[in-house]
Amino acid sequence: VQYIIIIIIIIIIIIIIIIIQVEELNLQSALWVCVVLNPHCKSEEKSSWLKQLKKWGDMDVCPLEDGNYGSELPNITNALPQSNLAQDSLSRPRRTVFSRAVEACDLHWQDSHLQRIISSDFYMSPSYQREGESLLFNPQGLPLWLDHVPTACARVDALRSHGYTREALRLAVAIINTLRLQQQRQMDIYKHQKKELLQRGATSTTNLEGWVGHPLDPIGCLFITLTETCRMDDDSFSPLCTNGDPRPPVYHHVPVWGSSDGGESYLTLALEVALMGMGQQRIMPEGLYAQDKVCRNEEQIVAKLQELDLDDLLVQTLRKQAIQLLEAGPFSGLGEVIHRESVPMHTFAKYLFSALLPHDADLAYKVALRAMRLPVLESSAGSGDVGHPHHGISIVPSRYPRWFTLGHLESQQCELASTMLTAAKGDMLRLRTVLEVIQKNIHSSSLIFKLAQDAFKIATPAESPPDITLLNVALELGLQVMRMTLSTLNWRRREMVRWLVTCATEVGLRALVSILQSWYTLFTPTEATSIVAATVMSHNTILRLSLDYPQREELASCARTLALQCAMKDPQNCALSALTLCEKDHIAFETAYQIVIDAASTGMTYSQLFTIARYMEHRGYPLRSFKLASLAMTHLNLAYNQDTHPAINDVLWACALSHSLGKNELAAIIPLVVKSVHCATVLSDILRRCTMTAPGLAGIPGRRNSGKLMSTDKAPLRQLLDATISAYINTTHSRLTHISPRHYGEFIEFLSKARETFLLAQDGHIQFAQFIDNLKQIYKGKKKLMMLVRERFG
Repeated sequence: VQYIIIIIIIIIIIIIIIIIQVEELNLQSALWVCVVLNPHCKSEEKSSWLKQLKKWGDMDVCPLEDGNYGSELPNITNALPQSNLAQDSLSRPRRTVFSRAVEACDLHWQDSHLQRIISSDFYMSPSYQREGESLLFNPQGLPLWLDHVPTACARVDALRSHGYTREALRLAVAIINTLRLQQQRQMDIYKHQKKELLQRGATSTTNLEGWVGHPLDPIGCLFITLTETCRMDDDSFSPLCTNGDPRPPVYHHVPVWGSSDGGESYLTLALEVALMGMGQQRIMPEGLYAQDKVCRNEEQIVAKLQELDLDDLLVQTLRKQAIQLLEAGPFSGLGEVIHRESVPMHTFAKYLFSALLPHDADLAYKVALRAMRLPVLESSAGSGDVGHPHHGISIVPSRYPRWFTLGHLESQQCELASTMLTAAKGDMLRLRTVLEVIQKNIHSSSLIFKLAQDAFKIATPAESPPDITLLNVALELGLQVMRMTLSTLNWRRREMVRWLVTCATEVGLRALVSILQSWYTLFTPTEATSIVAATVMSHNTILRLSLDYPQREELASCARTLALQCAMKDPQNCALSALTLCEKDHIAFETAYQIVIDAASTGMTYSQLFTIARYMEHRGYPLRSFKLASLAMTHLNLAYNQDTHPAINDVLWACALSHSLGKNELAAIIPLVVKSVHCATVLSDILRRCTMTAPGLAGIPGRRNSGKLMSTDKAPLRQLLDATISAYINTTHSRLTHISPRHYGEFIEFLSKARETFLLAQDGHIQFAQFIDNLKQIYKGKKKLMMLVRERFG
């Protein structure tokens, strides 16, 4: 196991190193794109770079752009199905970290429309457009740049990197105008297809290449280009906060040059393009590196957005874009219908929710509730945990490679849900809506349990009274966790059960009665009796709820009913708990006892029966205890060599109990002992104890007994004596069969104990002498041992 753990750790370290190296090389690739896109790059320089880049890209050791080497390896374990996606990935051309730089070498800056865009802030569509020029401007006459978006953004990055800041801004504005027009046209297309798509409930995605997590980082490039213009650099302020962390940047609105809308600034454009890019519906890429990069790039963009101080202008942009994303259909990750394997919007929606909540709570909840979806699990998730490290691999059928980041995505989904629950505290309608969405979309019992705990903690502050609305939500989530994990293995199950009882106690008496009455849908019989009912009936619970007598009786009645039902269903594990819970009600106690008696012959072990028998003696029912001990003896079989068997103490106790009750009870149990126990030392111990005092002396108060010691020559001890002598003889022969010299001394001591038992019989000394003579005759070949026997026994 240690070697396996070490190997796994080494593999994880290698994967991390590969990810870091590929990330660094991709950064170099983006830098090379900037280099070859230099507006004043000479053709000879570009040819030289192109030759060098192709040389590097053709090397076998050159890393792939997406870091996904799995598709190039044979599936030797057959652990995952080879789907069409796998075949497609094998048939695609090999793309290295330098492929985009090689492709960028074919780009140029000679296009007249492009030159006009980057040269003037006031470039507008002419009054009389020539053929084809209508595609170059939007309806407001502002120029568009209809290039592939990541490529267009790479041009912006190249301009900015080479010192052409104003030109980069102009091209960035043209790209955003293009994205706006595309978004509007996509919304128009969706309006005509909405009815059909909603009926079908499925869609495909038109975005074959996502902008978030893209090697050229188009959204990050546009955002930085636009916000740098709006950044305030005041030398009077320290760049560090008082705690030593970097001070967040301060931005102000800078109007867009040449814009017809006076309220538009580069800062609002930066926010708008970030929201458009984050809200784009896109398919989850293949491979661990590509998926991890999507998550990290999304978090980076959100971190930049959180640095913006949202004023009225930015809030207006935020609301407008959020509404458009909700209404954009399959072109948006927040649309009504999305593809099963589209990238989830949880991280993005959490930012939108927090930003919108103070200004438009209804819109904030609409966005967050829509984003709670995780359709990749809808058709494959069961009732238990899926996609978590401690529950095996994520189950996403017909998907190769797997969603490696599924665990992270589910945790982000949980964070979004927790944020909504916290904000909705005290609002019953919103809490109910959030609860329904959680129950529908979260498929991990561990995460739902975490949400339940979070809700409970928020609902029960230390210095103020609990919030009953949020407490009820926590209880509902806890009940769902119980149902999900009832038939599946979960290492936290016991903790979950105890927590649910605590939560129900905080909610009140009705909640406790409810879970007691519906226990079979929530708990196993053992959990219901040993944890749930026992905790509910504890003194602390009664005090916590401040119950009056009728309420205590109602709760106790429910607990007793539960105990009897559990004892019927699982007597082996619940009988003792049922008896304990029914102690104060005579009828219920008698019923539980009868359940034990009925199950004793078939469904219970000797150890369980002995435990219940001891409990009965402790409660003051010695005759019932004796009956259960007798039933336990019928299930026991103690062999001749089991002188350390765990049941020996129970056997001695049962015999002591019967001895204390009287001669009749002792006479009844001795045949059972003789039949079940074949260990000579145990039998001799029982015999010795029975001969030390008269039976019945410690029995039931007021019961008459003879006060005379019992003879070993009469029943019932005669039967026990004969069985003990017989056991010593049989054990002696068994031990001599394979005895070694180092055990000779131990064997002589064993014979000494046997002699003590033999001498309890009237002719015991004769029997023992004959027994020794037989040993000498049969085992005369063991000369040293027989010499020791003669020295000790003659």
